Amino acid sequence: MESTVDEALARAGAGRFQRRLIAIFGLVWAADAMQVLAVGFAAPSIAARFGVTPAAALQTGTLFFLGMFCGAALFGRLADRIGRRNVLLATVVLDALFGIASVFAPSLAVLLGLRFLTGAAVGGTLPVDYAMMAEFLPPRSRGRWLVWLEGFWALGTLAVALTAWHAARAGLAEPWRLIYLAAALPACIGIVLRLWVPESPMFLLRRGRAAEAQAILNRICRTNGAPPLPPQTRLVIPADAPQPRGGILAPALRGTTLAILAVWLLVSLSYYGVFVWLPGQLARDGLGFVRGHGFLVLLALAQLPGYALAAWGVERWGRIATLRVFLLLSAAGCALFVMAASGAALAGALLLMSFALLGTWGALYAITPELYPTTLRATGMGTAGAVARLGGLAAPSLMAAMATGNFAAMIGLFAGLLLLAAAASLLIGRETRAASIA
Repeated sequence: MESTVDEALARAGAGRFQRRLIAIFGLVWAADAMQVLAVGFAAPSIAARFGVTPAAALQTGTLFFLGMFCGAALFGRLADRIGRRNVLLATVVLDALFGIASVFAPSLAVLLGLRFLTGAAVGGTLPVDYAMMAEFLPPRSRGRWLVWLEGFWALGTLAVALTAWHAARAGLAEPWRLIYLAAALPACIGIVLRLWVPESPMFLLRRGRAAEAQAILNRICRTNGAPPLPPQTRLVIPADAPQPRGGILAPALRGTTLAILAVWLLVSLSYYGVFVWLPGQLARDGLGFVRGHGFLVLLALAQLPGYALAAWGVERWGRIATLRVFLLLSAAGCALFVMAASGAALAGALLLMSFALLGTWGALYAITPELYPTTLRATGMGTAGAVARLGGLAAPSLMAAMATGNFAAMIGLFAGLLLLAAAASLLIGRETRAASIA
C-alpha cells in the first residue's frame, strides 16, 4: 500500500499535534515581531542614553535588518541541506542569546553588533518556521493554519506596544533595555519547547529516510486520535511532484519566483515604512489623540481582525485573491491617510492600514511555502525573507528622504507601491489552495 506524506497528514487531520506546534512556533514568532518592532520604540531612549541623534540611534534598526537579510538567506538554504529541526533549534538559541546580551550592552558600538547578530538569528527563524509548519499540515487546512501562525505577529506587536507604554508611564531611565528584555524572554522559553518538535517527514522522505518519516507520521496520528498508518504502508513521493533543477530560478519556477519576490519587496517597503519607523513619530508628534503609546496599542489590536479575515479568505476565496484584496485595502488606507483632514480621519486611515497590511502578510505567508517543493521550500522562504529585509533596510532611507519634506507624499508613495504589488501578484501564476506539496 502506497501513501504520500500529504495523504498521511490528511488521515491524521489537523488536531492536537498541530495546536501544540503552532503554540511553540507562535511563541517565538511573537518574540520575533517584538524584536523587529522594538526598533521604532527603543530608538528615542537609545539616543538619550548614548548621547547621539535619533538618526544615529536608528542604526540599531539598520544593523538588525541587515542581520535579518543575511540570516534569512543563510539559514533557509541550510535548512534544505541539513534539516529543518537542526536549524530551528540553532536559530532560537542564537535569538535568545544575542537578544538577552543586547539588554546589557555597555556602548552603542556593542549594541549595534549585538542587534546585527540578533537580526541574523531572527531572520533564520522566520523562513524555517513557515516551511516546517506547512510540512506538518494537511492540504485542506494548510492555508488557514499558516495565517493563524502569522497572527502571532499581531500578539507580539501588541506586547511590545504595551511594554513601551508601561516603560513610558513608569518613567524608566532606559526603557530600551526593558523592551529588549521583553522581546528576548519568549525565545528563551522557546528553546525548551522546540526540543519537542520532530523533523519534517517530507524532508526525511526526500532524504531516503522513509522509516523515520513514517514513525513521525504515526506519532501525529496518535496525538490527534487517528489510527496509525497500516504496517505495510510505503511512503512515496508523488509522481507529479516538481523536480526543478537550478533552484528557485529554474525555468519552471522563475516567473513565479520573480513575481512573489516582487510582492514581498513592495509589501515590506510599505509595512516597515509605516509600522517600524512610524511609532516613535506618533508617540512624540502625533495629531490629537493619534499620539502616544495608547493609540499604538489600538493599531496593534486592529491587526487581529485582519488576520482572522485572511485566515477565512485564503480557504474561501483562495490565496491569490485574498492577497489582492488586502493589497488594495492597504493602498486605500495609505491614500486615505494622505487625504485625511482631521484627527479622526487620520486615525481611521491608520487603523485600516494596520488591519489590511497584516492581512496581506497573512495571505503572503500562506501562499509562498506552497509554491516550492520540499527540496526548495526553506530556500524559497529564506529568499523571500531576505528580500523583505531589503525593504526594511530601504524604508528608513525613504522616510528620511521624504518625511522631512512632505510626510503625506511618502505615505502616498507607499500606496503606489502596494498597487504595484497587486499588479505583480497577477504574475504569480497558480493558485495553491488545497494543493498537495511534496
